[in-house]
Amino acid sequence: MEADLEKKIKNYIKTMPSLPTSVSKVLEICNNPKTSPADLNHVISLDPVLVGRVLKLINSAYYGLGKPLTNLARAIIMLGINTVKNLALSTAVMDQFPSNNSSPGLDMEGFWRHSLCVGVSAKLMARKRNIDPKLLEEYFAAGFLHDIGKIPLNAMFPKEYMRTVSIADKERRSLFMAEQDILGLNHCITGAMISSAWKLEGAVGDVITHHHDYKDYAGNHRDVLYSVVTTNWFASLSGIGFSGNRHSEKPGPEIWEALGISPDAFDPIEKVVSAEIEKAKVFLKIGQ
Repeated sequence: MEADLEKKIKNYIKTMPSLPTSVSKVLEICNNPKTSPADLNHVISLDPVLVGRVLKLINSAYYGLGKPLTNLARAIIMLGINTVKNLALSTAVMDQFPSNNSSPGLDMEGFWRHSLCVGVSAKLMARKRNIDPKLLEEYFAAGFLHDIGKIPLNAMFPKEYMRTVSIADKERRSLFMAEQDILGLNHCITGAMISSAWKLEGAVGDVITHHHDYKDYAGNHRDVLYSVVTTNWFASLSGIGFSGNRHSEKPGPEIWEALGISPDAFDPIEKVVSAEIEKAKVFLKIGQ
């Protein structure tokens, strides 16, 4: 079944619309440390849809400006390069995948709430650890998109995936391991296919691909990866949303040591996570 399934998944991903050229260009230039707001303004100004989304975000209740802002360049400066990158990527992904349709295997509303929980928690913990504010949105985007590899599995093989989720729950083990045993591949493999197709490089692509084999990771984004590993565990443990995985494996001691925190570091943020999730939904609603 494995070879046949993998072939069908590859074909499914090939048929998915690619990210808009403007979004791909935004991601490309934002990965350049020398990128300026002017560079971003030049790219975004060529895409009326993206212009509208940036202005809609800066004028949303989330930012609470006193009067409407219509100047794109000023909006980019106020939002920051990484926030604009995050907006472009998040809304583009939501354009490709369903936000509320469900199949027997995976409830999409619960899935996206889990994803938001992981993203906002990673950002909150990064802020608590005094990570450079300019990098915080990278933690959010990586956490938000870490499980997108589950979507093709659920969409293409809903009955098989429902069985996989059920067995993982019944046997009290991680969905990742159940996927590998039952389907012959897992959502990190399919996530890597999506990352390759969409050229999701840097921390986001690495987290999508390696958040379950972090012990063997030798890339340049270990801090973001480890952060998402811990917040993914926290989200499952706290029952915020549902990504099909009720029995997430607790991160190993090397993770906590590398991040300089302990599992109880999540206690203070647990009360604010739900509120932050509601705020973060603005990124999903901007594209609607």
